[in-house]
Amino acid sequence: EGFAEYFSSIEVDNKEARVGKIPEETYQILQQLGTMRVADLLRVQQYSKTYNESGDHRTSFYAESGLLVHYLYDNLLIPKLADYFDALYNQKKTVEQALQQAFGMSPEQLDKLLRNYLSAGRYRYYPIPTPSGIVAAQFTETPVSLADAHAVLADIDAHSIDHHDRALSEFEEVLKADPNNVSALRGIGYAYQQQRDMEHAGEYFRRAAERDSKDPRVHYYNALLMNGTGPGTSTKSAEVKKELETAIALDPKLADAYSLLAYAQAFSGEPEKGLATMKKAVELSPRNETYQFNLANILMANRKVDEAVTLLRGLAGSSNPEVANHANAALAQAEAVKEQMKSYRPQIEVRSREHVESANQLPAGKVE
Repeated sequence: EGFAEYFSSIEVDNKEARVGKIPEETYQILQQLGTMRVADLLRVQQYSKTYNESGDHRTSFYAESGLLVHYLYDNLLIPKLADYFDALYNQKKTVEQALQQAFGMSPEQLDKLLRNYLSAGRYRYYPIPTPSGIVAAQFTETPVSLADAHAVLADIDAHSIDHHDRALSEFEEVLKADPNNVSALRGIGYAYQQQRDMEHAGEYFRRAAERDSKDPRVHYYNALLMNGTGPGTSTKSAEVKKELETAIALDPKLADAYSLLAYAQAFSGEPEKGLATMKKAVELSPRNETYQFNLANILMANRKVDEAVTLLRGLAGSSNPEVANHANAALAQAEAVKEQMKSYRPQIEVRSREHVESANQLPAGKVE
């Protein structure tokens, strides 16, 4: 949100682009409402009360997020964000530990610096002149229709926790103006699918596919629809996998398609293929905890219990309560399986040894 605020104030004319101006309202908001502690600011997630409820806290959150990103740019600290995210997500450090490790300062020190930055009222912005070396003839342009632009905005709302309820009516408005708009047909199908209205979802996906069979997300959503309706059969599983493979062929970086394909493979008699495909999804989107959780389940299906337990232990400490709850439940089951395997292995070894010993004791003429 801080980066979104930072770039939202960009000014562009035929001479230059001016990036990084702080809107006057940012100062007014933070002077009136005050600032949050940086550590608390960085703990806000999509499911947090501060983020999802309208009011002063949310207004202050957006303003301070923008101010923090401005401070990092102005003090050439943006490169250290990579170290911060590595410490937070990969090393599983706390926000306080990650800040100290990446920036060499405590949250309290950063709080003080950010307050001083706010009270000073001075910041840098970056005027970027239009390059004289750009030759228009080297580029092509495609006009974007008003319907296409509105379809993109509706699709953003469809994938936003705050606004997906209004996406359906926005897609309907686009289709009134352009009944064959593929983006709107695909998007409204997705919106109906989220509402569990599979009949309407299937109708719109079919119409979208008829008009653009090369749209990877149409194939992905169609597979998602088939996967969620009716009992599974070998024929249906094959159709789901075919749709997902088509989606991946059209967009090799569509991580969602890899994730769903992995499940289809793993639980239709191809666990090893499923494991390889799920690892590809995680590779494409390494911070997606849902993919990591799915990977843990498929590791269990491949009897790689130790790897699954290691992964689930990391997810059990997730800041997302839903992920943490599912991971803790799965971890308890995985550790129980691990203990069963420990107690089972010695019995196998004993029986094997007894069998060998009894075979050695048989008279040579009776060994077959």
